[in-house]
Amino acid sequence: MDLSPLSGNERLKDRLSRQERGRGLSHAYIISGPAGSGRHGLARQLAAAMLCTGQGERPCGRCGPCLKVLKGVHPDVSTVTGPEEGKPITVDQVRALRADAYIRPNEGERKVYLLEGADRMNASAQNAMLKLLEEGPPYAAFLLIAGNAGGLLQTVRSRCEELTLTPAVEPVNGERDQERRALAEKLAAALEKSGELELLETSVAVLDVKRSREELSALLDELADQLTARAARGGDRRRLLRGLELVKKLRGAAMLNVNGGQIAGWLCAGMFGTL
Repeated sequence: MDLSPLSGNERLKDRLSRQERGRGLSHAYIISGPAGSGRHGLARQLAAAMLCTGQGERPCGRCGPCLKVLKGVHPDVSTVTGPEEGKPITVDQVRALRADAYIRPNEGERKVYLLEGADRMNASAQNAMLKLLEEGPPYAAFLLIAGNAGGLLQTVRSRCEELTLTPAVEPVNGERDQERRALAEKLAAALEKSGELELLETSVAVLDVKRSREELSALLDELADQLTARAARGGDRRRLLRGLELVKKLRGAAMLNVNGGQIAGWLCAGMFGTL
């Protein structure tokens, strides 16, 4: 996936590229980060990739759909903002969006909606959005642009994949990425095949290490990708999908004041509590 217009954020770009090459892009993303981090640019690039008809990496930036998206004139890409400048998106706007989503695309295979300031929507608007995220048509995609993903309800966050941007250029560190992938692969294997005690031991060994919240979140993102890949290859889908669901829920906790040891315990309890 060609995300070269986005500065820095190499880990995130690599993650999206692997998703696009594998299972494909998600139907819902929360794109968060401070001003200047590239939230809107990434949203446009993702929308272009979803509608691109070129060959090779997407978005190609040269086909008709790509050019229309990047110029802001594609009929299947809609930007939703508040009714007035500085005002959040309302519940009535979300209901109108929901009605529009069930009208099939005009030109492309998908319809893409960019929601500005999604974290400032009130609870009613977010709950209306939740219904659309859960039951919307398969061709619809939603990009929730937020300054702070924490402003969104946990129920909404759990239905989306989170993309957290930083404005600083992030140096590529191949060794660190390789280590993260190896740890995630080890834990993914344990989630698929290990008994309760072995899983707890592996989870603690991998997760109960002093890391920044960002590093812990990156490891959980990699773990989610590993679980998805294993499920696609035909592993124990019941356990793998249970693990994936838990990891998505725990990723939100990783951005709060929760340590890896707690997440390891919750992960093990979630896998064996009701299986």
